[in-house]
Order: sequence, then C-alpha cells, then structure tokens
Amino acid sequence: MINGKDQSSLERFRMILQRDQIRAAARSVLRRSAEGNRIVFFLNKQAAYAGHVSFSAPEGESPMGPIQVILETENPEQLIDWLAGKPEERKRE
Repeated sequence: MINGKDQSSLERFRMILQRDQIRAAARSVLRRSAEGNRIVFFLNKQAAYAGHVSFSAPEGESPMGPIQVILETENPEQLIDWLAGKPEERKRE
C-alpha cells in the first residue's frame, strides 16, 4: 500500500495520463468513480508495471487482479481537473 498526503504523490500518474494521451478517458472514469470526497478506481497491474495506465474492473480482467486506488479529497472535481485536464484544456492539445 502506498500513501500520499498531497497532490505531488499523484504527479507521475498525471504525467502518464498526459503522455499516453488518455486524459479524456481518464476524466470519464474518474468522474464515474467519485462518490462524496472519495474517488475509487482500479488499474490493470500488468500495465502499471510497464509504466502505463489502463483502467480495470474490480474483478475478472486479469489473473493478477487489479490495483485499487482510493483518493480522498475535499474537492474531487478540482482533483480530476488537475489530473485529467479541464475539457477546454484538452481541446487545445
């Protein structure tokens, strides 16, 4: 388990979303995964090991099982905007 206390602990995740050009998909998954002050989603373990982000279902997609990510924040929408970019920012890319 890895714990971080601020946004800097998510910087690598943010950079991978940008590099792999999956920010729009990530934004969609993150918004669907937000509930209250938590965002809970799952990542494919094999893709993560290779340095990529591939969102996964909680069960059944990989024999290794997924990585569960739980983000707690006072403002989930602001965190999602920072991670995946605001819609108007993505249009300019």
